[in-house]
Amino acid sequence: MARVRDLIPDMLLAQRGTLFPFAPVCLGTGIGLYFALRVEPPIWMLASLAVAGAGLLVWHMRSTSAYAPVICAVAMVALGLELAGTRAHLVAGPVIDWRYYGPVTGRVVDIDRSASDALRITLDRVWLTNVPLAETPTRVRLSLHSKILGIAPEPGQTISTTAHLGPPGGAVEPGGFDFRRHAWFLRLGAVGYTRVPLVLWEEAGHDRFIFQTRMAISSRVQTALPGETGAFATAIITGDRSAIPQPVLQALRDTNLAHLLAISGLHMGLVSAFAFAVLRLGLLLTPIGQRWPIKKIAAAGALVVAAVYLALSGGNVATERAFVMVAVMLLAIMVDRRAISLRAVALAAMIVLALRPEAMIGPGFQMSFAATTALVAVFGAIRDSRHDLPRHRILRGVASVVMSSAVAGAATAPFAMAHFNQIAQFGLVANLLTVPLMGILVIPAAVLGILLMPFGLEALGLIPMGLGLEWILHIAQSLALWDGAVRPVMTPGTVVLPLITLGGLFVVLWQGRARLLGLVPLCVAVALWINAERPKVLVAEGGALVGVMTDRGRALSRSKGSGFIAEVWLENDGQGLDQRAAAALWNTQNMPIQHIHGKRNAESYRGCTDGSLVIASADLPDKPKAANCAVFDAAALKGQGSLSITYTDTGTWQIEKARDRSGARLWNDETLRQAQ
Repeated sequence: MARVRDLIPDMLLAQRGTLFPFAPVCLGTGIGLYFALRVEPPIWMLASLAVAGAGLLVWHMRSTSAYAPVICAVAMVALGLELAGTRAHLVAGPVIDWRYYGPVTGRVVDIDRSASDALRITLDRVWLTNVPLAETPTRVRLSLHSKILGIAPEPGQTISTTAHLGPPGGAVEPGGFDFRRHAWFLRLGAVGYTRVPLVLWEEAGHDRFIFQTRMAISSRVQTALPGETGAFATAIITGDRSAIPQPVLQALRDTNLAHLLAISGLHMGLVSAFAFAVLRLGLLLTPIGQRWPIKKIAAAGALVVAAVYLALSGGNVATERAFVMVAVMLLAIMVDRRAISLRAVALAAMIVLALRPEAMIGPGFQMSFAATTALVAVFGAIRDSRHDLPRHRILRGVASVVMSSAVAGAATAPFAMAHFNQIAQFGLVANLLTVPLMGILVIPAAVLGILLMPFGLEALGLIPMGLGLEWILHIAQSLALWDGAVRPVMTPGTVVLPLITLGGLFVVLWQGRARLLGLVPLCVAVALWINAERPKVLVAEGGALVGVMTDRGRALSRSKGSGFIAEVWLENDGQGLDQRAAAALWNTQNMPIQHIHGKRNAESYRGCTDGSLVIASADLPDKPKAANCAVFDAAALKGQGSLSITYTDTGTWQIEKARDRSGARLWNDETLRQAQ
């Protein structure tokens, strides 16, 4: 025991000066713990964690103990939990818990496109008929299903329509993606659709100037570059994806090129790098080039350009995260520090987590920082070793591109597989053929087009940009048609990604041979993923759809309706079926499950048989139950969320409810929100 006690301080002392990158890991662990809780921590507990965490940090800074890093780690975990809880309270707003149909009036604050390819708008300053202001959602999101829009929605307009609204849906299966939680942090208190035209209530004012500017630029870009190319260009320049057709999006996803649409680290890095290079070269050609610190001036100018790009892109989470990373690196140049280092990546991660703790549980944050951390670590190791990339300029460039794509692809693969349930098998080829063109042609041409736009000469930049984007779209749409382009993957258990993350980070961040210990959780995660089992029976919230796992895949009780739920279930199964094919597997003769959909079918219900399971989306009449018979009708399913059901060896049904799995949290418990 004495040797063990001495070993721990020795190990920590050996890591002196290299432990800072573990700070965001501990902060993220605390955030993860908050979201894993099934009971909402009270405000007094959050305040206590803030005080305790701050106190431990102060003690850590003054301590000379070898265990000081451990105290710092505990403090960061406490602060992470507190930050996530505080953020959840700061974004709190009313959430309707009933179905609403009637007039909806609000100001347009966002325009995008839904998964069904319908135009979608987000409204704030919402007004609903006969709903008190205290119960009116802060924001609502509407899909526009009317063939006649009435007016084309524009930023800042106050519009009115008649719409169906309901509360944001919960997880489509216990432990699955919880849209209700996601909507909470977007301040969406209701979602729905309208089938009638929009009516202009009030013209846009100047309070949404940036949004209006973004959409005006989008219009100019699509005028110069019509069709899919223009829609792609507006997504890169302004973050507006509302014009991109679903087939194009799917082709980009199937070839692992969807990251080119999101204004993230790649775009922000290329824009700031281009601005930095142009400014530095320009200053070198002036008389002040020999007298002023032009490198720092160019870094400051690039930071301004990056900030403008952030504003024009709409400032979504991915872009904010990319801006923080770029800003940290540019500020490092301005204070004579190494711009690209694990410490810089760690600092950027801490800033992002402090501002938006909820980003940590999303694929964007995870994949972005996984790729960045891996790239910095690998290229840093090459730089510090005796082995270097080829000296020849062309060979060096080719080697850098190949290695960057391979490293980033490997680092993000587990997260992409877990969140999107697929592997783009030709993703590396697609990225090698397209990503270099982004830096060489697309981004520089886009910057030139924006600079020339006030003079009406944007076509001089946008047309070359369009040529590059046409090539990218051609590669995506061609490779997506190849056999085996996409391989479905079963969703892992809840502990798999945390194990992969912690194991991978330990391998990268820890110094010395002990870093190999990080391979243990990685191996455990892989074993758990390979041996994971999907639920035998899944029931949608309200009983609208039932899915039963068979030897040939999951059988669905309906070939139409509840399409989003069916798609998610089948994707999570990793078997590549569509809803129609899955419905063809449904055979009530071979399964002790009966699904009753609709009131008419419920009226003809005659009772259940021995050992059977009955799921109904309407209330069933009282009938005698046979032995071991389980009946779930609308009344029994209300408020329970989706269900996962397993038939046990003892002949009974073991049921897991999404409501029990998610617990009593701010985003799914009205009583709790009122009490807090």
